[in-house]
Amino acid sequence: MGGEWPTVKVADLAESISDTHKFGKDRLIFLNTSDVLLGKVLKHSYSDVRDWPGQAKKSIRKGDILFSEIRPANGRWAYVDIEADDYVVSTKLMVIRSRSAHVQPRFLYHFLTSVQTTSWLQHLAESRSGTFPQITFDQVAELELVLPPLPFQTEVASFLDAIDDKIELNRKMNETHEATARALFKSWFVDFDPVREKVEGRDPGLPKHIADLFPDSFEDSELGEIPKGWAVRGLDEIAQFLNGLALQKYPPKDGRSLPVIKIAQLRAGNTSGADAASLDLEPAYIVDDGDVLFSWSGSLECVLWAGRRGALNQHLFKVTSAKFPKWFYFLWIHQHLTDFRHIAAGKATTMGHIQRHHLSDAKVMVPPGDTLEVANDVLSSLLERTIAARIESRTLAALRDELLPKLIMGELRVKDAERIVEIV
Repeated sequence: MGGEWPTVKVADLAESISDTHKFGKDRLIFLNTSDVLLGKVLKHSYSDVRDWPGQAKKSIRKGDILFSEIRPANGRWAYVDIEADDYVVSTKLMVIRSRSAHVQPRFLYHFLTSVQTTSWLQHLAESRSGTFPQITFDQVAELELVLPPLPFQTEVASFLDAIDDKIELNRKMNETHEATARALFKSWFVDFDPVREKVEGRDPGLPKHIADLFPDSFEDSELGEIPKGWAVRGLDEIAQFLNGLALQKYPPKDGRSLPVIKIAQLRAGNTSGADAASLDLEPAYIVDDGDVLFSWSGSLECVLWAGRRGALNQHLFKVTSAKFPKWFYFLWIHQHLTDFRHIAAGKATTMGHIQRHHLSDAKVMVPPGDTLEVANDVLSSLLERTIAARIESRTLAALRDELLPKLIMGELRVKDAERIVEIV
């Protein structure tokens, strides 16, 4: 099928845009590389043109492809699927615009953002001297692709769009789940709203079997007033914080390895580009989907890991508890995360961090077991759904990356690819 199709260069299909005709306006939306990610435009707020940095140079329109010149494999790209008359972008974002009637812009976008293309562009960027790995449009223009007929391009693009839309839907659902969990947790365990409402003689607005679990009075504690019958504990009393290993001391053996999970992998949410370590580690130092990971130095983050099995590197805690549910210690860490970041920022070192005693100093309120059990029915399911959605998105992204080159080359029909995705 694909053997009959012509091979063309990107230069035959698209051009780089650098015009600035919108600068007659006083207020526009400026996009930097940080404002686009994995296909989406993240920023939608107007600002005064006088406040813009000097690299605000390029105007865009619907149908353009935005692609970061710096670190081209870092996901900083987007397809402009909105009316963009009021947008201007940084010089560090390529504006790639289709200029051929023979290419479907979404098809070109999927080719340019495929793993194969971005990996090659990253290789080209790293081969250049300079502070940051960077590419030029001239390098993009030399890329070659097989060009199917327009109906096939549209079919392929629609299939890949559907996968991306599902991944985006999962992301939005996860935002809702996490926001709901944090709001409920804060109301019940930080602000004590049900207790306060009962103290004031008001209905907490909860089912009776839940409302009855909350006391109708407070008592004094080292933190001030807390619900009667509750206890104050240090964060390290409700969970175990296992520090990772210096995994360069555990190289792979006999071709068997695990990807090393460092802070970079924690932030990315996957093990792409990770170092490798021995598979023969103590089980406690192996990370699985659903584990709580907390980086205690550098960029302090706490996440529900869903990036495949890996090895726990130093500077990361794997957090577990034999007594308390995962949501309880995960959300309490997040409750203290801002304070931890302030502590780390105040360190007079190149990499700020917290110490073990800061975990002891971070206090949590622990309710009786029956209250935890009822809360667990709600909060545990929210977190489990979040983890499941992330794993599904990871699987879909891997399938997309595997199927995309076969589809673009015409080696695989869309209906066959759809069957493969449905099986997973």
